[in-house]
Amino acid sequence: MYGGKGARARASMAVMGAVLLLGGCSAGGGGDGGDDAGPRIPRQPGSPGPFWVNPAGNAAEQVAAYVKAGRKDDAEQIRKIAERATGEWIGPENPEREARGFTQAAERAGRAAVLVLYNIPHRDCGQFSRGGAADGDTYRTWIDAVARGIGDRPATVVLEPDAILHLVDRCTPARLGEERYFLLKEAVTELKSLKNTKVYLDAGNAGWGHPDQIFQPLERAGVDLADGFAVNVSNFYSTRDSVAYGKRLSARVGGKHFVVDTSRNGNGPYTAGKADENWCNPPGRALGESPTTKTADPLVDAYLWVKRPGESDGTCKGGPKAGDWWPEYALGLARASG
Repeated sequence: MYGGKGARARASMAVMGAVLLLGGCSAGGGGDGGDDAGPRIPRQPGSPGPFWVNPAGNAAEQVAAYVKAGRKDDAEQIRKIAERATGEWIGPENPEREARGFTQAAERAGRAAVLVLYNIPHRDCGQFSRGGAADGDTYRTWIDAVARGIGDRPATVVLEPDAILHLVDRCTPARLGEERYFLLKEAVTELKSLKNTKVYLDAGNAGWGHPDQIFQPLERAGVDLADGFAVNVSNFYSTRDSVAYGKRLSARVGGKHFVVDTSRNGNGPYTAGKADENWCNPPGRALGESPTTKTADPLVDAYLWVKRPGESDGTCKGGPKAGDWWPEYALGLARASG
């Protein structure tokens, strides 16, 4: 449902590109760095904020490509995405190198990297983003590598989208539950042992909306050890509804704080299609509030763009595979945001 193989395969390239750009190389789009190579995305574009903007992401490359093609209006639309901090989804192959590259680039810019860890065994119940680590030991090794890569540098981690929710809604078989809870709690413990890392366990969304069913699973997964939980990851529910859901859930887990994914919730959820498909590349959606720690509620630590706007949810409604960049969808999100 979330990050796909295409996005993960490009993660190491994005790390290298980000580091090179911060060192002074030209932004994506090819060329020799001359005028025809397209505009450079600044090291920290957009409004000031605590989170790092990757200058080598898909959106930045698309801006350069549109400018080179003379599509300046489209370039300005995609710039709305390129100039905002988005989550970096750590892949399975080079987790230490990726985590180190993103956090080093962020630290040099005086910001914190937003990292998304999505590699739990039996991930996504065999749906568009199926996969994950082969077994528990492989997952532990992967988490160890991520932690080494982060080190003492500032990072905000969103941990395992859907991993708890899929146990609650029984999409993931119950026989896998005990191991999954152990793996999540161990991951929270290890990541929170790092000096400057904040950790938020994924906790579903307002459309699912059953705090009474998920608060105990969150506790089993170690939410008391984490900074809090995340809501609306890769989904479309309004910030208002997401905050209301989060506050109800917070009341059941000792007043824990939470973060909200606002990447694509500007027009709220899509309700005209089949209920089980409204989360997958729905039309007419819009970018939401920009990433910030200045939120409307003291329980909300941040609005984040956890899902990278413009990357597909999966092979539905004409989209490419999960995690692949889809420029037409990105343009739709940007234009609809005004």
